Amino acid sequence: MAKIIGGIATSHSPTIGFALDAGKQNDPVWAPIFEGFGPVQQWLAEKKPDLIFYIYNDHITSFFFDHYSHFALGIGEEYPAADEGGGPRKVPPIKGDPDFAEHIAFSLVADEFDLSYFQGKGMDHGAFSPISMMMPKKEWPCPIVPFQVGVLEVPIPSARRCWKLGQSLRRAILSYPKDINVVVISTGGLSHQVHGERSGFNNVPWDMQFLDMITDDPVSLTEMTIADYARLGGQEGAEIIMWLIMRGALSMNVKKVHQSYYLPTMTGLATLILEDQSIDPPADTISAYREHIYAQYKGIEKLEGNYPYTVSRMSKSYRINTFLHRLIDPEHRRRFKEDQEALFEEWKLTDEERYLIRNLEWQKMIHYGVCFFMLEKMGAVIGTSNLHIYAAMAGKPLEEFLKTRNAPGALYSVTGNVPAKFEKAQEGQKDVPEAVVKK
Repeated sequence: MAKIIGGIATSHSPTIGFALDAGKQNDPVWAPIFEGFGPVQQWLAEKKPDLIFYIYNDHITSFFFDHYSHFALGIGEEYPAADEGGGPRKVPPIKGDPDFAEHIAFSLVADEFDLSYFQGKGMDHGAFSPISMMMPKKEWPCPIVPFQVGVLEVPIPSARRCWKLGQSLRRAILSYPKDINVVVISTGGLSHQVHGERSGFNNVPWDMQFLDMITDDPVSLTEMTIADYARLGGQEGAEIIMWLIMRGALSMNVKKVHQSYYLPTMTGLATLILEDQSIDPPADTISAYREHIYAQYKGIEKLEGNYPYTVSRMSKSYRINTFLHRLIDPEHRRRFKEDQEALFEEWKLTDEERYLIRNLEWQKMIHYGVCFFMLEKMGAVIGTSNLHIYAAMAGKPLEEFLKTRNAPGALYSVTGNVPAKFEKAQEGQKDVPEAVVKK
């Protein structure tokens, strides 16, 4: 069973990463930043966690307003530094842990938290600025599972919601079956406002009070409204509600082993380390929670020919799914039809992935982890109806499969230009790729 050994909270201003990259360690103006993070780096080096669950918010870099979620769980294998306008920072990509992420996903959703999932995205200063101070810059010593919280597009989650999510996260981590030590890190704040006539607002007394309350009286912080947080710490400073996710993941019994605070420019920069002092929960409690996590899916693995599109399958097959999803782009479609092999090479598809696409192995692609709705798109591009794909996956000739339908003569696809050949199944088969007909 996994164990939570402690939590860390830190500001994530780009000031932090700039100080490190610019080599300001001995500059008296910047030195207090390094002094604040020194004990954090030492603590992590001593504790040697096997995994870090990392809570941050993106600053409209990888997450834009065309699709903006409250809670987004990173499920990928790695996360590079994002380009925020002047080129990405020269730091190595962070390694993820898809298996742990899947367990967290099942757990939080079972506790009725609605999640979105991400991979293939870079992380901006909200993540990399503090973490590059906390760990050796050239190598991250353990996997990191990121959790992005949408705190910039109002309405945002409440403080109480973040606290409850942290409590659910605690149950999720403790029920993970592998014996690993986990540290939960939250970033953000402290007081600052970076827009409007109130730009430059800070409130040091509130920052100090918050640092005391997050340690000793976190429940009172859950009773405050977002307006309270904005009034006391600035609109952007309200992001400190993310600290309540970390604090909720710890027991009420914690030991503060480090705290620092410094206000150099726009943002109150703080670091905090809390060690969890709880005892392990009883085995039957953990067992009961694991039953709760998977209750909605109990028995689904016994359904023959059924392949739920789980978080782990999404991670494994991300490259080929992304390749096929890009068929919605006209230029990608053109190249797919005219020079498929060159496109395979450019995308660095594996030999197996190339074989599956080249030979239209519909059923094997499902087994590999391709989402059906990517197959549907490829079918539309090459002129294959959905019914041909369904029949191939069912392992039946088209004519036999159509006899099981209420409208046995109907062919269709998602193409925007409906081909005449789909008007009758018998005629349609003549113009469908030979590899599809044979299947």
